[in-house]
Amino acid sequence: MSVIAWTAVAVFTIAYVLIATEKINRVTVAVGGAAIMLALGATDAEHAFFSEEAGIDWNVIFLLLGMMLIVGVLKRTGLFEYVAIWSAKKARGRPFPIMVILVAVTGVVSAALDNVTTVLLIAPVTLLVCDRLGVPPVPFLIAEVFASNIGGTATLVGDPPNIIIAGRSGLSFNDFLSVLAPFVVVVLIVFVLLCRIMFRRAFRYDPERVARVMALKERDAIRDPRLVVMSLSVLGAVLIAFVLHTLLHLEPSVVALLGGLLLLVLSRLDPEEVAKDVEWPTLIFFAGLFVMVGGLVATGVIDEIAHAATGAVEGKLWPAAMLLLWASAGLSAIVDNIPYVATMSPIVSELVTASGGLDKAQVLWWALAIGADFGGNATAVGASANVVVLGIAGRAGHPITFWGFTRYGLIVTAITVALAVPYLYLRFVAL
Repeated sequence: MSVIAWTAVAVFTIAYVLIATEKINRVTVAVGGAAIMLALGATDAEHAFFSEEAGIDWNVIFLLLGMMLIVGVLKRTGLFEYVAIWSAKKARGRPFPIMVILVAVTGVVSAALDNVTTVLLIAPVTLLVCDRLGVPPVPFLIAEVFASNIGGTATLVGDPPNIIIAGRSGLSFNDFLSVLAPFVVVVLIVFVLLCRIMFRRAFRYDPERVARVMALKERDAIRDPRLVVMSLSVLGAVLIAFVLHTLLHLEPSVVALLGGLLLLVLSRLDPEEVAKDVEWPTLIFFAGLFVMVGGLVATGVIDEIAHAATGAVEGKLWPAAMLLLWASAGLSAIVDNIPYVATMSPIVSELVTASGGLDKAQVLWWALAIGADFGGNATAVGASANVVVLGIAGRAGHPITFWGFTRYGLIVTAITVALAVPYLYLRFVAL
């Protein structure tokens, strides 16, 4: 690699250590790291702001912005309080059943929507439920992030890396559904059992608080019925457009932004007040992180790593699949899985072609998808949903530290990726 490439690795490593140790605000580190990458020439304005593979993913930024605007309006209707009270009463105030309900909803919804949209909708409900019952919200929020990344793996539209893989491999929506959805259901069940062990200290039961919650009438929480109907109508239209985006030829980011702006106009709320609920530091952090990772892509660092890994196992299908699975999980824990998958897809395509395009060779695509999607759970910056929830938690007065998240994420990633090994072997090698 060139001197600039090694410099880019050094800048990214230092920035990552600072984010992990939280010695400096993560937004400052991301923006500072991006600025250094630009100043050193590891990337340039054209790559940073306009490249799909090595720049800021504006689709992610504007998707987040649009959904944050919708959530900002919804918060003012009382709907989140309604759902919080309803779910708490259904679980009779018991914390673990509430976590099971929230995790199950998050996992299922993430398969239909992208996982970032899901956590944006579920996180406010979680904060309210935990506040009512007097239990710490951080374990619930972390569990939901894990569930969103696991659930999003099940379908083509559930996680952005899957969309990239589908475009390169020619795999259809039904292919993802038939191969990954059954496996994801099993993983979610195992994950729920894991939550019972990992977060057992969070399941405090306060009879007095529970009695007060059970006495509440959820309908009383709705402050503006007209705005509820309006908001749900716009949100429903946005979600339908997400599912039909290939037919409508509209990117999810455009749909979300149009929906957010439309709802803002129809609600007649003060735009400045709604804008206060937008996680601006999170959006800026994403932009900086994209530029830093783009520096690694533009200088060929990620490409070098990918070629070295795949070159070592070319012609050996099962070893190649296992290397892809675990390497994808490891690298997706460090860099965002979107640019990683964008870089690896052409290489995997070559390996599949070199294997004669056999059905069994498709295991390489599934190993890449599972590794990249599940690997996003390993660290606080491994997936977009992780960063969003950390931002929401911080604004709500319940900060989640890098290691507070990662110590659970490493366990979840190791177990879920390990579950993929026998599944892929039985599905594509043994049978």
